[in-house]
Parts: sequence; C-alpha cells; structure tokens
Amino acid sequence: MTVEHIDRERDESTPPGPRCAASTGLAFTIAQPPSVRQPQAMDRERLATARRLAQSQDGVVSRRQLYAAGLSEIHVRRAVESGRWRMHGRQTVAVHTAPLDVVARRWRAVWEVGESIAAIDGVTALQAAGMKGYEDDRVHVSAKHNHNTVATRGITVHKIIRRVPDEVLASGVPRVRPAVAAVRAAHWAVSDRQAALVLLMTVQQKLTTPPLLAAAQRSVRGRTRRAFISAVVRDIASGVESLGELDFARRCRRRGLPEPSRQVVRHGARGRIYLDVRWDCCDLVVEIDGAHHRQGLNVMMDNLRQNALVLAGDRVLRIDVIAASRVRVRLVQEACASSPISSSTRLPLHTPTPAAGSMYSAVTSDRRIHRTAGGAGRRTVRGAGGRSRHRGPRRG
Repeated sequence: MTVEHIDRERDESTPPGPRCAASTGLAFTIAQPPSVRQPQAMDRERLATARRLAQSQDGVVSRRQLYAAGLSEIHVRRAVESGRWRMHGRQTVAVHTAPLDVVARRWRAVWEVGESIAAIDGVTALQAAGMKGYEDDRVHVSAKHNHNTVATRGITVHKIIRRVPDEVLASGVPRVRPAVAAVRAAHWAVSDRQAALVLLMTVQQKLTTPPLLAAAQRSVRGRTRRAFISAVVRDIASGVESLGELDFARRCRRRGLPEPSRQVVRHGARGRIYLDVRWDCCDLVVEIDGAHHRQGLNVMMDNLRQNALVLAGDRVLRIDVIAASRVRVRLVQEACASSPISSSTRLPLHTPTPAAGSMYSAVTSDRRIHRTAGGAGRRTVRGAGGRSRHRGPRRG
C-alpha cells in the first residue's frame, strides 16, 4: 500500500481539520473537540434571542431581560467589546450601534431610574399618547419620593408623594394616563403660560376630556400653582379651547363682564357652527381668531359663518389674538352697551370697584397680590419661592 492510499483512507475516516506533517512524512488530521465549537453556536443563538426581545422595544433591551433569556454577564460584555452591541447606561443595552430613537430613549429612562418604580410622565407621557406641536427633548419620569434614584443625562426625574389608582398604563412603555400627566406637566412647567398651554393642548387634541381632567386635578396635589391650575381647568370645563380664549375670558372678568356661553353650537345652511363666545343678554358673538384663520380657505369659511350669524340676528366681533388686550375688551363693552337692552342689564363700561370688605385676587405668573377695597388694607406678596412679605397700602 502506498502513501497516497494511506492518506486517502485517513481523509475519509477523519473529520476535516488542520493538517500537520510528522517527521515520518505521513500527513494526518487533528479533530477539534466539541467543546471548542459549541460556544460559537450558542453565542449565535443567544444573539438571535436578544434581537427578538429588542424587536418590540425599538432595538433596546434591559440587562434583566437578557439574564432571564439565558444570557450571562460574560455574553453581554463579549458582545459589547466586539462592537455588536452598545451600552446606554447601567441597565440599557442596544443590540445595534446606531443612536437611540425617541421610543428607545423612553425605555432607557424607565430602566435606568428603576423598572419597578418609574413611569414616563408629564409632557413625555403626553407625547407618547399622541400630542403634536409641543417639543421637549428631555424624558420626564416620575417615581415615588421614598426611592433613591441616580441622576442620568437626558432624564428628568420628578419625585411624587403618591400615585393615583390605575394611573400607569402597562402596555408598551410604562406611562401615566394623559389626564394625570397633563396636570403634573402643568405643575412642572417653567411658567404659568406653559402650564396653561399643556392643559389646553391635551383637551384640544382629544387626548382626554374636561371631566377627566377636572377629576385628575382634584386627585393630583402638586407643589406649585395649585390655584392657577384649578382656575384653568374650570375655564376648560366651561368651553375654553385655546390660550387666546383663556386670556380673553380672564380680561372680561377683570372688567366686570358677566360669564358668557362658550362653544355654542348653531345650525346653519352648511352644517353646525361652533361659536367661541356668546352673550345671550345682548346677542353678541365674539370669535377669537388665531393664525390658522388666515390660512387657505379658512378666511372664506369664516366669512360664510359670520354672514349666517348676522342674518340670524346676532352681532359678530372678530378679534385677532395678537390684538391689544384692552382694545379687545373695550370693543365688547361698547358693543354690549350699544345694544337695545334695558339699562338694568346693560354691561358696565368701566372696571368695577370691589365692594367694601371684599377681597380681590389677581394671579400673575410670578406673584400673587391680595388687596382690600380701595387699597386701604395691607398687601401680601408671595414670591415664586413661596415666601410672603407684607407691604403697606398702595399709593397713587
């Protein structure tokens, strides 16, 4: 038997492997033991399992989920060091190396703060529910005040005293219901204007209803601007749907005008007509026009609605949001005063003076002033920090 026949028989009976030559000149093979090939196949299987877990979470998965699926810390570290995965904090693992998108950053915020105690809240929860037109790059998360949390870049943690029953939705990213999230976002806002905007946008975009918002306002007890939020929620419940209508309603109250009817529904030749404000006592309708009323065919549609109201016997005032506030209220006062009604029901043309012994309260964005009739009493000014200081009577 020749050397070639010996080599051929060895090749047929021996699994493929690295060849080496012996001193005798005969070629032979060394088979790899199963323990050397098994980890590579198991790593591929674990990688596929991790990708399946992250598929429904926009490419991210937590360490707890990986360990529950059978991966160990060594497997996670090996995948990160090889450049297949990337860590985004202590608990978040991305099964890719691209930047995280919006939903992935929300998952990361919940995992980094604490999966069992955290839920996205405030503006972030409203954006997850579908709010449009409001930009905030930070991820707002709420957690109970008795839990310790670690500061993480891009995440704003808000400590709350208690949670409202059934406020957290478990489907998808843990998030707070829109009504509760809107009230908390108003408490966490940087100004009263921003707080009112969040509340109005939540109802305007049909994320919640005014009754649910009012119930959440009574349940959620924030640390700031409680009286202001309560007043805004009452205005929303009465029909206010925009910041322009909210400002107009407050200025009318300061001028002593009675409360009008809001969002009145009329039926015209082209269907239903929704009126922003209407005083039944003098058949006066006020439309607060924002910038969108000047776009496209909105001007023509507004004119047709106005013509239908005038023909039905109403008087219509169209006021732009950017108009001066005093001019807006003065127009309403003059229109009401010139209406053919009795003097007993005619609306005042001046700002009424509070009766003796009554209290007039004006809430502004940075302070709250209380004064008695005629300015005879002492004034209490509360700053943004809650500290009170007393001043003497107002002069002039």
